[in-house]
Amino acid sequence: MTGTGPAAPTGPAPTGSAAPAVPTGGGLARRATADPLFRLVAYALEAAHGRPPAAVWSAPYTFHLGSPGLVAAASWPVAAAAAPRTDGLVRLSSLGHPADSCDLPLTLSGPPPTAPAWAVRPYALLRALARAGYGRGGTDLHVQGSLTPAAGLATEEAADCAVALAVADVHTPAGEDPDRARLARLMAGALPDGDDALRRGALFARPGRALLLGHGSRLREPQRSRQRYVVFSPAESGARLVLLAVRPGSGHGGADGPSDGPSDGTGDGPSDGTGDLARAVACARRAGALSAWPPGQGPGRSVLVLLPGPRLTAVRAAVAEDFRDRGRPLPRFLNIAVSGAARREE
Repeated sequence: MTGTGPAAPTGPAPTGSAAPAVPTGGGLARRATADPLFRLVAYALEAAHGRPPAAVWSAPYTFHLGSPGLVAAASWPVAAAAAPRTDGLVRLSSLGHPADSCDLPLTLSGPPPTAPAWAVRPYALLRALARAGYGRGGTDLHVQGSLTPAAGLATEEAADCAVALAVADVHTPAGEDPDRARLARLMAGALPDGDDALRRGALFARPGRALLLGHGSRLREPQRSRQRYVVFSPAESGARLVLLAVRPGSGHGGADGPSDGPSDGTGDGPSDGTGDLARAVACARRAGALSAWPPGQGPGRSVLVLLPGPRLTAVRAAVAEDFRDRGRPLPRFLNIAVSGAARREE
């Protein structure tokens, strides 16, 4: 995935439920040359809701580089397809939650309606977008990611950005990019529990660069003219960046160990992943890795590992051998290329 930089900011269209004359995302589902993820999300919205999308956007998963104000985008996207409505209804679907599609009334104030757990966050964002003038008549929305949370990268912030851009795009004049700075502020207010730096990374990233947002409790305003970037392109220097994620498990299994399903985070000792992760990092360093750091603001079950390209096979083999010898589920390794920002898929 290669990203495009943000265009000049624009405001919402005067009429919040009007669709573009020619839906920009409607042909993706049947375009053989389109990326399979974007074809899938366009087709899924049409299959679930009976109409083609008016806009399809992708946003990259993002990660920290050892500092809260320094972020970059990974070459793995989440996609959102949106179509406007005029009846005040929100219809949400995701192939990640096939039994939990829902139709909800779009209310701008008061308690939100009861929704499946996965839909609570996108509904909150759609309410905030509607209050700002985007999609007041309602929206059909389908969201699909290329990774699951088990991969080890934060998934919610990329989905936030894809949803916000897809819905805002429908209500932005044709040929213009939605106002990304405005959307960043809107998401920060509507979803305060999210990682604002990761969202801004998804909105403003550049290939082969890390975005420097600033430090402290107040990140600098994300206007295009104020962005600062530093070179971060492991491939250009012959290095590799990989995401190493340990699997939750009971301590038994090896290659055919416990399933990759969601975990409730309970467990004791090494089964919570922290001991396994530290051991995996130690093995990787002994095999030639240069550095390792968590992709989020705090510790989790994954680390980003920077290593010389020729040492990739040795590092993977060393970590796998250690886990196999101890009867532990083998960690995942995911190649990461430093990508660009969210973009419209046409």
